[in-house]
Amino acid sequence: MQVQVRGRGVRWWVTFGTIVFGTLFLVIGLILAGVSVSFLANADRARGTVVALEWRSDDDSGASRKRRVNDESAAYPVVEFTSADGQRRTFRDSTGSKPPAYEEGERVEVLYRSDSPEDARINGFASLWLLPLIFGGIGLVFAGIGTAVALVTRRRS
Repeated sequence: MQVQVRGRGVRWWVTFGTIVFGTLFLVIGLILAGVSVSFLANADRARGTVVALEWRSDDDSGASRKRRVNDESAAYPVVEFTSADGQRRTFRDSTGSKPPAYEEGERVEVLYRSDSPEDARINGFASLWLLPLIFGGIGLVFAGIGTAVALVTRRRS
């Protein structure tokens, strides 16, 4: 199937929309990166242990699963650590993977806010930088393509 776009107006709007979409995603990626940087700057560190893996899939309705349900499941590490106030705390990391990135019993470094210890993350690439890179990368690609098309179109006219 071949689609033919007629008129400069439609091409201009498609190009403009691509640039706007890419810029929006790039801004979201930069905001998420800023959140991670801010979290790192204010975070306390503790040693933690992965005590369980929760297997979840997109169709789970919030109910945790302790074992693999189907091939679409991802393993989310459940980590236990002791905060600076001496309390033992447990959290489920927000980043799951298949195959599991961590094993039960594995020691990990935990980052948490001292004023809000329940806001904790594993000190790892995926937990801190995966979303900013995905959004920023998609944004750069779309904004770059849109800008290149706009420049080529402008030179031809």
